[in-house]
Amino acid sequence: MSKQQDERETLFAALTEQAQGCQLCPRMMGRTRVLGPLNGSIHAAVMFVAEAPGRLGADRTAAPLQSDVSGRNFTQFIASIGWRREDVFITNAVLCNPRDERGCNATPSRREVGNCNPLLRATIDLIQPRCVVALGATALHALARIAPHTASLSRDVATALPWYGRYLFPLYHPGPRALIKRNREQQLADYARLTVFCEVIISTNNYG
Repeated sequence: MSKQQDERETLFAALTEQAQGCQLCPRMMGRTRVLGPLNGSIHAAVMFVAEAPGRLGADRTAAPLQSDVSGRNFTQFIASIGWRREDVFITNAVLCNPRDERGCNATPSRREVGNCNPLLRATIDLIQPRCVVALGATALHALARIAPHTASLSRDVATALPWYGRYLFPLYHPGPRALIKRNREQQLADYARLTVFCEVIISTNNYG
């Protein structure tokens, strides 16, 4: 391992420790802080940002987008383009599972997204991905807090946009609700466009 790689490992361990100690969101108390080795490669060229860990998925396993319906769909989508989880980095706009009064998954509040935003920015700055894939509107809004953009999910889906010294690539969330708006076949086509774009920017070292 090179000195630069070793430094990145050390910085990521410190960032993970910071996330594990966070106490900013009252309804997240006792939830898993989903940031660590199971998020993927910290040397990845592509980072996926989803909404929040799922109650039946990452909150139990500490692996984002895995072990629940959204996770199974996501795994199928990246497998369709020949990608493996360990070759990318996967995180969320908020690192803990928000739940409503019935104990079901809930959309994170603006305050919760804001509380987690410094950790998301620090993760992007550490990993330095060439492409950040926003999975859904919440992820897009969280990324706009880091650096402004005008991306709209409905208008710009599967379109690469220069952002924060790299590219932003909006996709729909792999959850069952999003599949109503953009079906499985359409999302598979979106991922095919993603891999074609990433092959170009990675081979040319071109940044946004």
